[in-house]
Order: sequence, then structure tokens, then C-alpha cells
Amino acid sequence: MAGPFCGMQLADLGADVVKLENPKGGDLSRQLEPVVNGESGNFARLNRGKRSLALDLKREEGKRAFRLLASRADVIVENLRPGTMRDLGLDPAGLLAAHPRLVYCAVTGWGQDGPYADRPALDIIVQGMSGLMSVTGEEGRAPVKVGVSISDLTAGLYATIAILAALGARERDGAGQLVDISMFESSVALAVWEAGQYFTTGEVPRASGSAHKLVAPYQAIRAADGHFIVGATTPPNWTAFCAALGLAALEHDPRFADATRRRANVSALIPLIEEVTATRPMAHWLALLRGAGVPCGEIADYGTAFADPHLEARGFFSELDHPTLGRIRGLGSPLRLERTPVRLERAGPLLGEHSREVLREAGLDDDAIAAALGGDR
Repeated sequence: MAGPFCGMQLADLGADVVKLENPKGGDLSRQLEPVVNGESGNFARLNRGKRSLALDLKREEGKRAFRLLASRADVIVENLRPGTMRDLGLDPAGLLAAHPRLVYCAVTGWGQDGPYADRPALDIIVQGMSGLMSVTGEEGRAPVKVGVSISDLTAGLYATIAILAALGARERDGAGQLVDISMFESSVALAVWEAGQYFTTGEVPRASGSAHKLVAPYQAIRAADGHFIVGATTPPNWTAFCAALGLAALEHDPRFADATRRRANVSALIPLIEEVTATRPMAHWLALLRGAGVPCGEIADYGTAFADPHLEARGFFSELDHPTLGRIRGLGSPLRLERTPVRLERAGPLLGEHSREVLREAGLDDDAIAAALGGDR
């Protein structure tokens, strides 16, 4: 997902993104359920705004076409193991030498060098080795991963940032460069509070459920009909929280004098809070706390989140046309640029849908296109 997610961000921002796929089946994500009329709904949404070029890079004609496209491209993004492009005769160093303005972004599991470089990588493997799984879930319970593919997606976002920075640098000095993004480093880089704790005190952070590592109360709280989230960590919010729940005595308890001490004594604090909150339903407490200005919220599933009235009012969800699936609903972009808004125009392409179009734009005639495609569409 990392490379395709990066490409989606760039397409949203207005880039002409050509997704190069193997003619024999294309990207493996085309097979991911749900599949309707032979097309993956996941692929169609992850690859919105892109054009598909089906090209066999093991054929010499395919390599020649790729080199021609590289000579015209601002950016190449690839999501393969280190050395794969070199083995195909398309070494990144050679492409950069031939095209000094090119920005070549390689997104891998572990980076272009180092002792892990040749290992295969999956999101869950990287989540485990990066420390993310060690701080996710409940302490003492079986390990769990973050619910979304956070290592893949974070690497895709860091790749996008780095590419934009490289293009900015090229505007200044005229030179492109290699961008080396690893899922591993991208995931470890998320450990901002955990690094502060470990490098300052030597203490190894552990899983703590929904609770914050440093302050309290900042977690899920039990009500009569389920759980809701509260974050009463600043002095004004703590005072308002205690007043709203009728727990003024807690405000003056020395164990809970500030957010740090409340976190140190959270095992005593939360039961005292839940003695009160467990007596009434979530809606009661959320209305009370919102009225008092205390940060709080429901714990929504995606059925609820994908119908959220605030997101609807903001126009966050997209409706895009697909050649086979018709009009499909999906996520929009959180990037809101007032003067140059993101461009959401079409869902992900059919395999090879734009092969001839892209190669013709690159300057190939019909005979050269037929040779490059080897009889494929």
C-alpha cells in the first residue's frame, strides 16, 4: 500500500500519475475483496486519479518504453525490494545519471541498505519490530496491531512529503535526487512521546489500552451502556470535569493534583470516576461534558464514522466514476487548500486502460506501441 498511497496523494494534489502494472494480472491489490464485476473496490479507491499502463519490464521493448517515460517524468515512485529495478536493467542510479532532474523515490520495508535491507516486509512485521505493537492493546494481554495498515500508510505519507521537498529543492538548484523511504523508520518515527520517555529516563514504554502514557484522565471511561472518551488534562478542563460529574473532592485530592500525578495514580482515579459514570448512559455524560467544555467523544465504528454528519457537512466523502463499478463512494482528502484544492476526478483505472494513450503521449507511433505492449492492451 505504501507506494500506491503515496501516488494517490500526488494525484489528489494534481500530478498526472501513471501506475505501471504487470500485464499479467496487474497489481495484486486488484484481487482484494470486495470484488464486483471482476474489479476490486479497494483498488479502485486506493488508486483514484491514476492512469494504468500495463507494461512487461522483463521484455526489452518494455524496458525501452519505461526509459522513455522516465526521461519525461518528474518523479518515479517504486515500492519494490532493493535491487529489483537493478535486476531488471533499470538501475535507479543509471536513471538518475541519465536524467539529472529526476526525483526517484524508493519505498521499501527496511531501506536501501543496512542488515535488514533484503528482508521481505509486511505491515504487521514492521509494526511488530518498530515497537508499535508493544504499546498497542492492554498490558499483559496478547499482542495486537494497530487496526489500520499504519506502517504502510505512514511510509506513503513520508514519501509524499519527501517528494514534495525534493521537487522544491529542484526548483532552487535544478537537480533531482534519490529519496529512500523505509516503512521501518517511518513507523519508529511515530514514537515521539515514547522516545522522550525512553531517552530521558531509560523506562521502556508499555501498552496501556486507551490511556495516555503521560497524563490522565485521557482514555475510555465506562458508562451504563458502553464506553466514551474523555480528555480532562489541563487544569481548567479537570476543574470543569470534576464539577460536571459532581466529583469536586477529586480536584482537591493530592493524588490527583495535576495531570502527571493523576496518570501515576490512574489505577485509583478511574474506578472513582466510573462509580459515577456507570450510573447513567453515554449520551447523558457526553451532553454534560460538552456543555462544560470538556473534550469528550463517542467511540464510533466505521459504519458510524462513514456517515458522520460533520464529515458530510464538510463534503469529505467522494463520488467518483469507474468504468465497471459505476459511481463509487469513498473517502475524500483531508488536504484542504483554499486556492488550489485537491483534484478528485475518477476512481482507479482498469488494468492497462491508458496504455496506448500514455505511450502515444510519450512520442511512440502505433508500431512502437504495439511492440512495447507485446500484443497486450
